[in-house]
Amino acid sequence: MNVLLGIGGADDSLDALEETVTRAVDAGDDLTVAVVENPESDRVPEELVDAAKAALEDAGLPRDVRRLSGHPGSAIVELAESEGFDQIVLGGGQRSPMGKIRLGHISEFVLLNSRVSVKLVR
Repeated sequence: MNVLLGIGGADDSLDALEETVTRAVDAGDDLTVAVVENPESDRVPEELVDAAKAALEDAGLPRDVRRLSGHPGSAIVELAESEGFDQIVLGGGQRSPMGKIRLGHISEFVLLNSRVSVKLVR
């Protein structure tokens, strides 16, 4: 499977990176990591690029990491659809005190606008 992982610096993005790299190794998936700027995160994109490259290298996967610009959700959806990815993977947000899932603005945009299957990692 050709998988696109979108990360924007929130803690759930880093959890998704770890889990998706492990799954890619186990399943033999082709994995591309797309780093976007998330104004809700304190992490800078360059830090995320380095973390993604290190995770891929440690797992023995090709270091296919791309830095996307513009609206984060749009950039992820556009890349996934234009390059024929089978699945988009994103961090899946947090649970509210009432047990409901709270999605970040990037995840929500991708879920509502993508024609490619989206997997949320929590």
